[in-house]
Amino acid sequence: MKPAEGSTVIGKSVTILGEVAGKEDLYVDGVVQGTIALRENRLTVGPNARVMADVDAREVVIFGSVEGNLRVSGRIELRESAVVRGDIFAARVSIEENACINGRVDLSEAVSTAVSPRLPGMEDSASDAVVLDLS
Repeated sequence: MKPAEGSTVIGKSVTILGEVAGKEDLYVDGVVQGTIALRENRLTVGPNARVMADVDAREVVIFGSVEGNLRVSGRIELRESAVVRGDIFAARVSIEENACINGRVDLSEAVSTAVSPRLPGMEDSASDAVVLDLS
């Protein structure tokens, strides 16, 4: 697994405790504990990574282990080696066979904009949210 060209890399021998924030794509293959904020960018969690952090990003691809809540404005991809313990809030999700999730998957962003057409005079309803509880 190689990081995308132009990504910042946190190698497998690196441990970061605290807040990670930035305005460029990030590839993590080490340990991060705390928070990760990449609201306009992509986070890739490599196969050796152990992330114990809440994540806020535009896109997330997970090959390794994540413990924490994931807020993704775009797409999240869980590859077959992914292990996620926490809730996922995303517009779109892709889950490969053998990926493991222990938490909720909330696709309400996607439902409200792509699936639930609104007629004039209709009120938004929280019951329109798609939520999968995979605990």
